[in-house]
Amino acid sequence: MNISRNAITGLVLAGGRGSRMGGVDKGLQPHLGQALAWHALRRLAPQVGPLMVNANRNLEAYQALGARVFPDALADYPGPLAGMLAGLQHCTTPYMATVPCDTPNFPLNLVESLADSLASADADIAIAATRQENTLQLEPVFCLVKASLQSSLLGFLEQGRRKTQLWMGQQKFVEVVFEDAAAFFNANTLAELQQLQAPGSARE
Repeated sequence: MNISRNAITGLVLAGGRGSRMGGVDKGLQPHLGQALAWHALRRLAPQVGPLMVNANRNLEAYQALGARVFPDALADYPGPLAGMLAGLQHCTTPYMATVPCDTPNFPLNLVESLADSLASADADIAIAATRQENTLQLEPVFCLVKASLQSSLLGFLEQGRRKTQLWMGQQKFVEVVFEDAAAFFNANTLAELQQLQAPGSARE
């Protein structure tokens, strides 16, 4: 990897409303005996340097997972970009990698692959993508961004814009295809969370 992992801060996004899960705090829902966000932190930790969590509720519970916790800088749950902005505002490294709290089996080489592609393409953002029935599907919350994009993101959000891919499309970005689409399966609902409990669903 051309970019040292110690130059990358890892951010777990856990600041959503959890509306499709009945309004619960999704990152604290149990998965194989631990909170979903714990699994995300554990999987991300070997791939990055410092770790952070973006959460808007139950901050002490997230702090107990062993990472610094920061809420959105903007009110009313404006979406993943607000979480990314909170991360960038507290990021002390040149790069930041983000993953959502509800996808516990994301690739173990996620950040390395994103970093290699970002460096090779001289891009500002590297975005994970998967193939779904021969169609390329972007996974924009799995990304690596240069910390220098903080002002661009702030300006975008201050205009009332919220769409993740719209902001990313305004930057110099590179798509990074991961062949194991199932590794990006996320639990948006309680039924999907149950699917993750099935034997053999975990990935090493």
